[in-house]
Amino acid sequence: MSGPSELRIDVPVELSEVKVVFSVASLTFEGDMPAVLFHAGIVGTDAAAWKVQPDVVVVFHTNAGHVTLDDQTYNTNRHVATGNPYKAVIEGLIARGAQIELCGATARAMGWGNADLIPGIKVNRNAMARLTQLVQQGFVKISEA
Repeated sequence: MSGPSELRIDVPVELSEVKVVFSVASLTFEGDMPAVLFHAGIVGTDAAAWKVQPDVVVVFHTNAGHVTLDDQTYNTNRHVATGNPYKAVIEGLIARGAQIELCGATARAMGWGNADLIPGIKVNRNAMARLTQLVQQGFVKISEA
């Protein structure tokens, strides 16, 4: 068996500003982890290497809103007894400065209140208005689906 192949980076990237908003309407996975949580972490790691303060917003809406739920509400919503398996990763992203948001329209449709969410999650008016606002403020929109 041979070891890992050597990887040459042909297109190096370094940014002086990082303004990214992730739109997450449904989940795509990297193994068992929602890809957006992995990708938001990469953005933070890259920004630290470039010595810039990243402005990262993750907006969960539609079929992905449950990722923002606290353990008890997650269990009820998903019909499990495991608690929210993504909670620690979300808390870590918040601790690193990412803003994690839940669409207010999704929350209303599902009957969720602020007390049902992981502490630190912010609720916006609705995902479409928030994404429009951030794009107009110069954020790059990345759609995760």
